[in-house]
Amino acid sequence: MKLQRMEIGIILLSTALMVACDNQEPATPQLDPIIPAQVTEPEAPAETAKVQAIVEKERDVIELEWDALIPADWRIDKLMEEYDADNLADDDPRAKELMKKMKQFWQEAPVVHDYDGKKIKMPGFIVPLEMDATAIQEFLLVPYYGACIHTPPPPANQTVHVVTDEQRAYQGQLFDIVWVTGTMKVEKISSEMGDAGYRIEATKVEAYQ
Repeated sequence: MKLQRMEIGIILLSTALMVACDNQEPATPQLDPIIPAQVTEPEAPAETAKVQAIVEKERDVIELEWDALIPADWRIDKLMEEYDADNLADDDPRAKELMKKMKQFWQEAPVVHDYDGKKIKMPGFIVPLEMDATAIQEFLLVPYYGACIHTPPPPANQTVHVVTDEQRAYQGQLFDIVWVTGTMKVEKISSEMGDAGYRIEATKVEAYQ
């Protein structure tokens, strides 16, 4: 199962202060609908500024699809076409040559630098680096189910190393589908589970909805 071409709208928050109006003359001062203790003007700009800051922060986040992490000219299908892979027999010497080149192609896995240092949000499957953990602070984010465990790991440009602090640790398990929000860096790491070409310092890890 791949997570690609997924769209999500940014939730915009808005707020307004509502003031009750009454055209009738109040019988007593206690019934006056405009009471300074209930409507304090200095708080309104502060609350509005807070909401605007949240909205602007959300707008700064770039939502990524997995294809965005692959350079446009890194096309394994071109290599397959070059060798006419569909018509190669297993004992064909060119089949062995193709397998060698495919392995090299996988290992090279060039990355995209366009999002280095940018705030991003992207979906994926969790592969914890500590398999017995339930509060997951460090994991690999991969684009399809079974990667690194039941199937070979994806290339480095399709694997993201995610790190978050203890307060933001994800409470879940292997192959949960999540949204990860944070700052992306082009940084390669190697682990027993596979190689990652990117790193996200996550500010939020939440279940995929």
